[in-house]
Amino acid sequence: MITVERSFLVELPLGELITYLEDFGHAEEWDPGTVRCVRIDDGPVEPGARWHNTSRFRGRTTDLVYRLESRNAHELVFVGVNKTVTSTDVMRFEARSALATHMTYTASLRFKGLARFAEPFLRSEFEALGDKVAKQLPSAAEAR
Repeated sequence: MITVERSFLVELPLGELITYLEDFGHAEEWDPGTVRCVRIDDGPVEPGARWHNTSRFRGRTTDLVYRLESRNAHELVFVGVNKTVTSTDVMRFEARSALATHMTYTASLRFKGLARFAEPFLRSEFEALGDKVAKQLPSAAEAR
């Protein structure tokens, strides 16, 4: 399994940041690997909501179905699945002031089948992607 974690400050109140990020469709704005992310069900955004995500990595596109697994006042958990990987994104939040939120973003990828043997070779590329998310997510959220 590959796990990448980044922490950063976002100049938004905690509630506004969670509201922005709980709609995983916004991943197009803050995740440099996401090409397209579209909600595939109806109703309020709550645990169980699902999105079809198309990402580009190493020149290839891959599709995952992400599900909002849990949401509470200080954490969002999304799980994306396809035939070769299960991706778990955990976002933790702590209000630093009325206008700023400290966020910790953890992405874990568990490869399936033969793809799991590629993990050691992919780790550095996922670390670089984590650096890009840490830079892009605050800007995207603050600009919304």
